[in-house]
Amino acid sequence: MAQSNNSIKKILTVAFALCIVCSVIVSTAAVALRAKQQFNQELDRKTNILNVANLYEPGMDVNETFESAVTPRVVDMRTGEYTEEFDPATYDGFEARRDPAASRVLSGERDPAGLTRVEHFTTVYLVGDEEDPEQIILPIRGQGLWGLMRGFLAVEGDGNTIVGITYYEHAETPGLGAEVNNPRWQAQWEGKQIFDEEDSTVPAIRVTKGSASGEHQVDGLSGATLTSNGVTNMLQFWLSPEGFGEYLAKFRSGIEQQDAQDADVEIEAEGA
Repeated sequence: MAQSNNSIKKILTVAFALCIVCSVIVSTAAVALRAKQQFNQELDRKTNILNVANLYEPGMDVNETFESAVTPRVVDMRTGEYTEEFDPATYDGFEARRDPAASRVLSGERDPAGLTRVEHFTTVYLVGDEEDPEQIILPIRGQGLWGLMRGFLAVEGDGNTIVGITYYEHAETPGLGAEVNNPRWQAQWEGKQIFDEEDSTVPAIRVTKGSASGEHQVDGLSGATLTSNGVTNMLQFWLSPEGFGEYLAKFRSGIEQQDAQDADVEIEAEGA
């Protein structure tokens, strides 16, 4: 005798078959679209790097511009030196942080950004001449109000002057913390100084509550104090000796040496 359409057995059989069919469709789509997803992720990364360096223009060939204008290099953050151990085109420092052999544990005052672990090596992006870059693009990340915020900070070749900042991943509140992506707020960062003359090891740059004053401060985000604090905390980490501090110091010392040489030449010229 045929089973009733309302029988428990028939309902479970149809539901099970439907689940199998849907699972196969979803799995097939995920596999088929993986390459496209990876391509789009890579394109988005390059777009954000060009954007923070003020090199992006709507309609441009992002891949072509990136290849011609930007050079990725892998840096050992413990020494500030470049390494040839990894291919900068494929190395992923964010994933490397999961490997205990390729990262270190952070805690307490050494972890203001709430990262827990940080990789030994990470990729930076140089605009212009590798030996004397116009800009240095640094990946930054840290905890905001609702989760991890990831972005890029562009610094001039002097290792001290900020060009721009951008965030490509965050979970901050729309209209409040999410204003980190507001072009008007991001525009405030241009020309700000990371370090002051009295202490070139501790970053002086910060987001302040209310209106900012001076070359080391940026206006806080209205109604988003915790997100603003998160931005300050991540910069305090990544621009310190725990992060890119040693690396940026090499650029600042190079500028100082060049200034000293120029001064000597000027003195000799005046005395001739």
